[in-house]
Amino acid sequence: MLPRRLSTRLNHLLTHSPAVVLLGPRQVGKTTLALEIAERRPSVYLDLEDEADRVKLSDPVRYFADHERELVILDEVHRVPELFQSLRGVIDRGRRHGKPNGQFLLLGSAALDLLKQSGESLAGRISYMELGPFDALEVAPAKLETLWVRGGFPRSFLAENDDLSMEWRRDFIRTYLERDIPQFGSRIPAETLRRFWTMLAHNQSQMLNAATLARGLGVDGKTVASYLDLLVDLLLVRRLPAWHRNVGKRLVKSPKVYVRDSGIAHALLGIRDKEALLGHPVTGQSWESFVTETLIAAAPDGTEAHYYRTSTGTEVDLVLTLPGGKLWAIEIKRSSAPKVESGFHIACADLKPSKRFVVYSGTERFPLNADTDAIGLGDLGRALQAAK
Repeated sequence: MLPRRLSTRLNHLLTHSPAVVLLGPRQVGKTTLALEIAERRPSVYLDLEDEADRVKLSDPVRYFADHERELVILDEVHRVPELFQSLRGVIDRGRRHGKPNGQFLLLGSAALDLLKQSGESLAGRISYMELGPFDALEVAPAKLETLWVRGGFPRSFLAENDDLSMEWRRDFIRTYLERDIPQFGSRIPAETLRRFWTMLAHNQSQMLNAATLARGLGVDGKTVASYLDLLVDLLLVRRLPAWHRNVGKRLVKSPKVYVRDSGIAHALLGIRDKEALLGHPVTGQSWESFVTETLIAAAPDGTEAHYYRTSTGTEVDLVLTLPGGKLWAIEIKRSSAPKVESGFHIACADLKPSKRFVVYSGTERFPLNADTDAIGLGDLGRALQAAK
């Protein structure tokens, strides 16, 4: 396994918060990271998909009291939502007994339900962190193209060859559709949801057109919205909102939507390797979503991400509002010889960003003009990490 750069952040949160929720899709490495944390401090681990471990929590207050001096790791905690009511009293008792922080590490795969359950019961007692697949800052620069093609799920990225990687991703998609998603209460037929997921992959980083998707599936717009909400909640799809602040222009309001892991998108489209990807119409859109996802993950906590587009087509691929209000305008190009287009200049005149970048597939950083630098993905990600 590759070391995860969020490990330090997770340790920090456990030191300063009674409970931490680690969110992320299945198979992304949450359990592996949690068990690494457990090796460094007294801990007990329960997998709540395991009936034997759920039985241990028949009397949760007593069980937690028996492990009061340990970090209790609860995996797939959304499977036992009634636990959250018990955790509040346990955390408060731990505070009175001299253990105010580092009491619970909760792992979950469904963001919306888990955030609602934990937020209602544990307000002021809990911190949140999202663990995504490997990103461009966690792999060697020479492996960046492999990461783009295979995606960042550990078993896909680290597979011995492209065929085994594709086999794993197909199994992952099938398991999610046939086993995991129904566990969250969804009654959507697996084949219908696969078609919808595939349609989103075909339209990576494009503005959401719910009416077109609805016609393709033979359903209404509200049904499409519910499908999209489900995949966003499961952290499999990102809805990138349009810039909405007043700049004196008519702005597009529809969000952009994309499958968050590029490897899963490629598997849905049947793209097996780099050669097939470079010859596919989705190449540019795939690269844009891959870069966007990496930069959002690298940005400081509290950063807001949007794209900017006017009704006349002037656009910036990614606008990051950093804590403190500074704007970074980012254009994304697959070309190894990027150029700044006039629309980017016009948009920047509207936005007045503090920094402007064109991310491209190379590694050298150089000025394109007085205000804009061409920069590689890794370098821009590290610049974001260092931003205050």
